[in-house]
Amino acid sequence: MSLIAFRNVTLRFDTETVFAGLDLDVEEGEFFCLLGPSGCGKSTALRVIAGLQEYDSGSVAIDGAPPAQRWRDIALVFQNPRLLPWRTAVANVMLGMELRGVDIDRALMRRRAETLLELVGLAADARKYPRMLSGGERQRVSLARALAVDPRIILMDEPFSALDPNTRRNMRGEISAIWQRTRKTIVFVTHDVDEAIELGDRIVLLSPKPTRVIETVSVSGARPRTIAGNAQLAALRAQIMAGFRDSPPAHGRERMIDA
Repeated sequence: MSLIAFRNVTLRFDTETVFAGLDLDVEEGEFFCLLGPSGCGKSTALRVIAGLQEYDSGSVAIDGAPPAQRWRDIALVFQNPRLLPWRTAVANVMLGMELRGVDIDRALMRRRAETLLELVGLAADARKYPRMLSGGERQRVSLARALAVDPRIILMDEPFSALDPNTRRNMRGEISAIWQRTRKTIVFVTHDVDEAIELGDRIVLLSPKPTRVIETVSVSGARPRTIAGNAQLAALRAQIMAGFRDSPPAHGRERMIDA
């Protein structure tokens, strides 16, 4: 049984159909990328998984239960880090545990926060305020905050989109390394083809609204991945780009790329 399963999900906003019979499966421990054009409903899919968005028909299950019953298994990382400016980095990480009601004493909570800041490369910045951190550093604090509640699933909504290209490339390497150490299930939303290829175990290509699956691509091979200098990944990139430009293939088509 898949950890996350969408079955024939339909969702409408007023007269606009967002999903028209959407089927998705996410396996435990995988890095799963939702790739599609802006406005196709990728972020909406994350909200459905998190139990923050109702849908009209079909079913969504998290480990066999409705999302509303699995909210403690889930943490979110948004495009904006959403840090409290009057709290230090370590206090912002602790905030996630405080809001989730993690039942540990303050000293242990602080030690966990400091350990996670070390994991994301910010051990020396624990007592800095958000204004003292770069955009990439603030996003790493946000990731540490998500990890602090020990979720099974981390939902990431284009978390690097506001960063400059160099920082964005560095963050891809860092999140890949953190995923390999923690093996959390990550559902990662992006409209950047390179980002999806370099990060994902599987990539689901979504169509414009009404959204359906164009194709599912499995990518294997060692990490970190870099498209530059890798002929197979470069070819995959070209194929995915062509898939968006041309008429989509049959629903549910799957491919395996060993890079």
